[in-house]
Amino acid sequence: MEESRIALPIGSPLDRFIKNNQDDFKFATGELSQLLRDIALSGKVVNREINKAGLMNIAGAIGTQNVQGEDQQKLDVLANIRFIRALTKGGEVCAIISEEEDEIIEVGNDTGRYVVAIDPLDGSSNIDVNVSIGTIFSIFRRKSPLGAPIEERDVLQKGTEQVAAGYVLYGSSTMLVYTTGAGVYGFTYEPSLGEYFLSHNKMMIPEDGKIYSINEGSYNSFEDSVKNYLDYCREQNYSGRYIGSLVSDFHRNLLKGGIYIYPRTAKAPNGKLRLMYECNALAFIAEQAGGMATDGERRILEIEPTELHQRVPYFVGSKNMVEKAASYF
Repeated sequence: MEESRIALPIGSPLDRFIKNNQDDFKFATGELSQLLRDIALSGKVVNREINKAGLMNIAGAIGTQNVQGEDQQKLDVLANIRFIRALTKGGEVCAIISEEEDEIIEVGNDTGRYVVAIDPLDGSSNIDVNVSIGTIFSIFRRKSPLGAPIEERDVLQKGTEQVAAGYVLYGSSTMLVYTTGAGVYGFTYEPSLGEYFLSHNKMMIPEDGKIYSINEGSYNSFEDSVKNYLDYCREQNYSGRYIGSLVSDFHRNLLKGGIYIYPRTAKAPNGKLRLMYECNALAFIAEQAGGMATDGERRILEIEPTELHQRVPYFVGSKNMVEKAASYF
């Protein structure tokens, strides 16, 4: 191995990167930077819990259901507690909405400038079989005056109003990927140093790809338009790749090019994925990386939310692939 490759310089630490690029955000006051650090720290804590789940009897279902009627995993509850605690104590947020909670979480800080929407642990049922899972988050600026009580308009904002979004992927390596509207950056966690380092600078998704990610076991309940697009993918000899963890499927397609699809089905006529906790954040990242996200008819980021746990059909990934899929509707 060449000596130059052995001594490659390590990437910028996350804290330094955030500080140096704070001016990319037009409302920068230092609070958003601290909020991103709080989320990153919580990701480290959750990563530690995940890595020891099999040893500490915290894998598997807890025996309760969340507001969507889905079985909660022990790690769902644990991750939810960790993130809410960190965001509450950080002091930058006035409210939190979580996929695991029925209502808005008012943190008792009416002077906080930001609202966070979070899916604390996406794909958590896969932890039992050691498959990659993740955390997804969106950050919004509040609409109501500082010091006033939280209003619904502070929380139910369109995706275009996001000031930052990202995800933490807990896999063979742990990664934090985020955007503040000035490109997408990926940081890999180095556990021996306890720090995230820049590993993926200005991430861009290829305009075309050869991977489609969808649960084809539900094929018979898809609309004809979706079936026709899948037939097209097979005719093109595209590869079907579906992990069942949204963050993992999205991350692979972000790097390699591809499309992720969760359409309407007979069981989920409005789609399964949540607009506020999953779709908006990944749509923001996709667009910042040169990709596209739609519900088949509308740009995801322009959908006006009407409820906290609103579901939508979802097509996200490489621009040309998403446009082709949408042409079947």
